[in-house]
Amino acid sequence: MEKRPNRVNLTAGRIEAFTCPPGKPQAFLWDTDTPTLALRVTPTGRKTYVFEARLNGDTLRINIGTPTDWPIKTARSEAQRLKMLIDVGTDPREVERERVAVKAAAKATAAAQALTVGEVWADYLEQRRPFWGELHYRDHIDKTKAGGLPSGRRGGGKQLTKPGPLAALMPLPLKALNQTAIEAWAAKEGKTRPSSARLAWRLLTVFLTWCAEQPAYAALMPAKNAAKTKKAREALGKAGAKSDVLQRGQLAAWFAAVQQLQNPTIATCLQVMLLTGARPGEVLSLHWGDVNTQWKGISIRDKVEGTREIPLTPYTAHLLAALPRRNEWVFSSPTSATGCLSEPNNPHTRACSTAGLHGLTLHGLRRSFKSLTEWLEVPAGVVAQIQGHKPSATAEKHYTVRPRELLAVHHNRIEAWVLEQAGVSFDPKAEPSKLRVVVESP
Repeated sequence: MEKRPNRVNLTAGRIEAFTCPPGKPQAFLWDTDTPTLALRVTPTGRKTYVFEARLNGDTLRINIGTPTDWPIKTARSEAQRLKMLIDVGTDPREVERERVAVKAAAKATAAAQALTVGEVWADYLEQRRPFWGELHYRDHIDKTKAGGLPSGRRGGGKQLTKPGPLAALMPLPLKALNQTAIEAWAAKEGKTRPSSARLAWRLLTVFLTWCAEQPAYAALMPAKNAAKTKKAREALGKAGAKSDVLQRGQLAAWFAAVQQLQNPTIATCLQVMLLTGARPGEVLSLHWGDVNTQWKGISIRDKVEGTREIPLTPYTAHLLAALPRRNEWVFSSPTSATGCLSEPNNPHTRACSTAGLHGLTLHGLRRSFKSLTEWLEVPAGVVAQIQGHKPSATAEKHYTVRPRELLAVHHNRIEAWVLEQAGVSFDPKAEPSKLRVVVESP
């Protein structure tokens, strides 16, 4: 330990007057009241209280703080506390490190305990999005939307959007998302929108499984997935087999009503849904880059396989050629916040009402495509490939490869037959821009 010639009773005046001699890197002024306490000053004038003592034969020096932050009386008390630790063989630095570690752990625990479902859901989406298709990702967004925004639907007036089924769970602490909370949620949502809630429940179940596998969230999760309970499943009910479908004799009335809709983009969108058998979301998410007019194909963003290629049939090509190209979306909307058309449920319902059809949904158009092909005895594998259904047989899955040109042979025939039954006449060999559509009386 160095000599301590400058030992005085530290006072405010002496602390203020103490300076570092020229040519020295630092200088010390030791306290007579507390021998282990000193005031250190540097050539720049910075002053700091330090504690110095010996531990296990080595000199130990610890910074306490500046005179501005530490009154002399408080600095002496701190030096005396450190000396007491030294006297029993304890390194004050280890004590401080442990204190900081405990404080940090407590802070991290408190932060984790305060995590909301919404915060963890956002992390979940960010990490899992590279492994999902666009439609699957959009389901996760839609089911958690807060709602309360202008609907943007044509004729919607001042109507506001409704919250998604999972929106009520997003503000809850993750640790509070237990069996009781989820069963109460399922009971409420199952009464008003069971179909949408069933999908939301499936998404939630996978989310909770993922949380249990993450070190950052596992401690907040119960041993068993809280969503996987019999009570929750029963509250949401079972999905019944849907039977809404266009019959052969109803095609003329449906086409006539749809083509009379004021919005031509919606009219085209609905016809494309029927004539391609694609899922409504797949049609609505089409970009112009997905439509290949040279090779007569459409690239569909498939929720099963990622993407699939289907033929661009003549009448569908004619419909798309007449659409305005406002942006990258095929079915664009100048009033939508996203720039693309939202699901046209209301216009379709109005058209069906005009046609005397009731209960036909957008997904019913997809069922109609499959059902109508039975009249033509089209191979089931062809229809499944066009619609994006998984192959149901080993031969289909591993041995049958149909190029788009082969699909087009069947798909063109399906479209021509549907239009014939609907009384829609046009020349399929004419250029799309020259096609003339005529709706004949049935």
